[in-house]
Amino acid sequence: MTLSVEELAKMIDHTALKADTKRSKIKQLCEEALTYEFGAVCINSIHVEYAAELLKNSDVKVCCVVGFPLGTNLSSVKAFEAKEAVRLGAEEIDMVMNVGALRDGNIELVQSDIEAVVRASGDAHVKVILETGLLIDDQKREACRIARKAGAHFVKTSTGFGPMGATPYDVKLMREVVGSTMGVKAAGGIRTFKDALIMIDAGANRLGTSSGVSIIEDYRWARYSTSWMQPEKPCWRCPSRAANLNKQPKDVYLWYKQRCITCPHRDENIFND
Repeated sequence: MTLSVEELAKMIDHTALKADTKRSKIKQLCEEALTYEFGAVCINSIHVEYAAELLKNSDVKVCCVVGFPLGTNLSSVKAFEAKEAVRLGAEEIDMVMNVGALRDGNIELVQSDIEAVVRASGDAHVKVILETGLLIDDQKREACRIARKAGAHFVKTSTGFGPMGATPYDVKLMREVVGSTMGVKAAGGIRTFKDALIMIDAGANRLGTSSGVSIIEDYRWARYSTSWMQPEKPCWRCPSRAANLNKQPKDVYLWYKQRCITCPHRDENIFND
């Protein structure tokens, strides 16, 4: 993969979303984003105005999460949060889809929920977080189709607070559904430059990670040695080894377990009893 350090940096949403994030952390996040020329910082709405001031007159965008991390807020609440975030300086909105409504088959509610945020966001790009670890493949495909129909600009894998982070399998699936008309953001568990390159190779054009600095520093150094650049071979079918299966709905867990019966990595996977 011929990707420059600068190109990789522009694909990174430098992230700080934990509940205990202090103002000093936001300042550090923005300073790092300016130094490394990341595409955006991704933060909670309470920090948007401060980050927008720190990043004023730069190319680094402010991305705000909405309905985070559960997605179960009323649509009117999500829309209000998105509108306020944009007013305070956000240029991108990462909203969490109503996962329960999707699992219920309530397509109308899922779509109207996204449409409300898209309208409220004005010119800001909207990314829809599917929380793929709570869904089976058909549901992921349906979610992508709904997000596209609702006018969103990206689909995104995970919040980082659910049962699973991004997998190349899910990124590839999402890219196949949305085609070239939408962006795909991989987020959750991306900690190394090899993780980043694997997700990009699978079809992601944005990456959400709190490890942006180490990813860029290691990538800058590793490009001088071809041995370090050899890609790892990820399992494209199984969920992440770091998945918290206790957070998955039982039907989704059983679906993954059944799928892994035919997986070439079955002897290594987390479902062995």
